[in-house]
Amino acid sequence: MSASNFSAASRRHFLHFLASTPVLAGTGLLPYLGQRLASAQELPADLIRAAEDALNVFEFEPAAKSRMLPAHYGYTASGTDGDETLRANREGFQKFRIRVRRLVDIRNPDTSTEVFGQRWDNPIALAPVGGQGKYHPEAEVASARAARSGGHMQILSTATSQTVEDVTAARGAPVWFQLYPTNYWHVAESLVKRAEQAGCPVVALTVDRAAPRNMETLERYRRADTTECNACHVEGPPAVRLKDRAMYRGIDLSGVENTQASGLTWGFVDRLKNTTSMRVMLKGIVTAEDAALCLRHGVDGIIVSNHGGRSEASGRSTIESLPEIVAAVGGRIPVIVDGGFRRGTDIFKALALGANAVAIGRPYVWGLGAFGQAGVEKVLEILRTEFRRVMQEAGVTSVAQIDGSYIERA
Repeated sequence: MSASNFSAASRRHFLHFLASTPVLAGTGLLPYLGQRLASAQELPADLIRAAEDALNVFEFEPAAKSRMLPAHYGYTASGTDGDETLRANREGFQKFRIRVRRLVDIRNPDTSTEVFGQRWDNPIALAPVGGQGKYHPEAEVASARAARSGGHMQILSTATSQTVEDVTAARGAPVWFQLYPTNYWHVAESLVKRAEQAGCPVVALTVDRAAPRNMETLERYRRADTTECNACHVEGPPAVRLKDRAMYRGIDLSGVENTQASGLTWGFVDRLKNTTSMRVMLKGIVTAEDAALCLRHGVDGIIVSNHGGRSEASGRSTIESLPEIVAAVGGRIPVIVDGGFRRGTDIFKALALGANAVAIGRPYVWGLGAFGQAGVEKVLEILRTEFRRVMQEAGVTSVAQIDGSYIERA
């Protein structure tokens, strides 16, 4: 290969690497970089052609991007403001290191764990991601089948493209239900009752979406997207926009001005606890003070989350928030954490810091967008394999053994 050809190839690979990582998120350059890559003849060779070709979960993002509308990809990739919190979720893992032990028989590590008295094959759950129909026609049903094949819990979003009944049937077991409450009790009550009737044992009330958000990365991609999308994005008030959505059918939305829960307080939590027999978790807790209030109000569990970097421009990662919450609850209720999980080492670090399990979002919907159910299955398989390997590297033979002695601050 000539020097000039090598230089061109190197540039292409470097640009592709940047496009597939969060390095340029929030800079405004990603849309233009995407256009440059899309015009390169060599781009298809840089993308994985099938799910089984992937070496890690990162490789699914550019593959999914190549198949998605720009605005849909922009929504998935976007955080809030300049994506500071989104980046922090990834960078936070670098602030912790794993302490490994030697001379341990690691031939048969046990990756199972227990949450609410139920045995999970592994501590990796599918976080709620709304509107998965924008990634693949089978949407949440495909994700549910993949969760079933890999032994994963699935948390279904209120904004699901598929009904809770269909998703439960596809998983072959109950899913958890994530609740967007709005400021209207009758809407939340209807959603909760339907989830409970479908067999959901847990409702995860999202408490981090009370304020407006500024998704700059999404807006940049929207401006570059000329697609006519009225079929899936109906304009108008909730009574018009949501009446045909999977979980809103049959709910009276007249008079509902918006779906934001700007008036959410602890009084709503108390009311929810008194309304349902499902266990109530709060999703979006990031401080010890609020974790202590969870205990005071009888909350059954916490999901440490900043909505994947979408809910606030705090610049603080969930993995950094986790230790103070674990300390505040003192083992009295389970703690799950999401936000930026991409590697088996990330999962191990969270468990060592006291989490009972983790939840992943973007990686599995990249898999869904790229290759449907097969993509989700491969993403989950990679994470299970990496986590099992990290356990062996650290000299751990069961999830129950993973504790603070295996972690240190970098």
